[in-house]
Amino acid sequence: MEALVYAELEEFVPRFEDQPSPTEIARANHMAFFALQREDGQLPAYIWEKEVGYSQIQMVVPVAATAWELVQLTKDDELLKTAYAACSQWDAWLRRYRDRRKTGLVEGFCTYDTGMDNSPRWAGIPDSCPDDDARKCPPVPSLPRLCPDLSATVYGGRIALAAMAQELGLKNEADRWLAYAEDIRKLIIKKLYCAEDAAFYDLDAQGQFVRVRSDLISRVMGEHVLKLEIASDKRIFDDVWTRQLHNPKAFWSPFPLPSLAMDDPLFVRSIPPNSWGGASQALTALRAPRWMGHYGKQREFEHLMRQWIAAITWSGKSTGEFLQQMNPTTGEFTHNGAQNGYSSTALLYLDFVRRLSSHSI
Repeated sequence: MEALVYAELEEFVPRFEDQPSPTEIARANHMAFFALQREDGQLPAYIWEKEVGYSQIQMVVPVAATAWELVQLTKDDELLKTAYAACSQWDAWLRRYRDRRKTGLVEGFCTYDTGMDNSPRWAGIPDSCPDDDARKCPPVPSLPRLCPDLSATVYGGRIALAAMAQELGLKNEADRWLAYAEDIRKLIIKKLYCAEDAAFYDLDAQGQFVRVRSDLISRVMGEHVLKLEIASDKRIFDDVWTRQLHNPKAFWSPFPLPSLAMDDPLFVRSIPPNSWGGASQALTALRAPRWMGHYGKQREFEHLMRQWIAAITWSGKSTGEFLQQMNPTTGEFTHNGAQNGYSSTALLYLDFVRRLSSHSI
């Protein structure tokens, strides 16, 4: 997703001789993951200079969706064909290894599956899978969990795969992907939404909701799981928006959106470094354009952008750095003593300035 945002900023990025453009970097970023896909279809969770990781699935925004959006930007036929093949295999891998309970939803095995480091959502659960193998579920009685955000990511990926198939002239496959997408969309709402709390939750292996109101709620919105043209879905969205996402006691903090609802009993008020237990994370804000405008919340999105720009500006004046997260009440960024060049925050700043300047909200 970061690479896609960078590509969309290309006209504002200075060009240097013999250096790749933002669009070329975005293409290479996607193609690297596809090139390192295993024979069984597993995509790496991360690619570092000296290590490629397969110990968790760690997905939020579907790689199929970002690849498809990049294809639309570049008209790159090779990227289209490569992405369609790779993401089709990835979906098959997830169905094979992350649906042990045969529910049709996607299962979380470890904390890093969702990238929510140090979140109360995953209290007592291992960070990664046994033997660094994302096919293996840790021997914990409450696992595997059915996860709304992981399932929503697969839903969004299937919608993108349908669009890619249509572009490739594969109508029957496009129809099949749309049908698969609708199946998981309905299951997310039926099994993982709690009307009493107006929240989406994980469902553990004992069939109990893990009642921690976390960023997974906005992640479900990010893939447009709720369809406003369906009356029952609209009621759910209105409830979630009013009681959670736009509630100043929950997620609509002075500097939105915290990674855990502020009125959740497990909210971590000390705001330690790298905390998905309360801090407002740049990654969450960077994903906001993917859903707030879609659901008609342009005015609120503009407010969110202005608050983040103000907070980053204040922080930059004192530290000269882009940092990962901030206190949702004060806008004060957390310095962990090591990480001082957080690309998500830098991209967020540039993207939000661009959007506000052009009124392209």
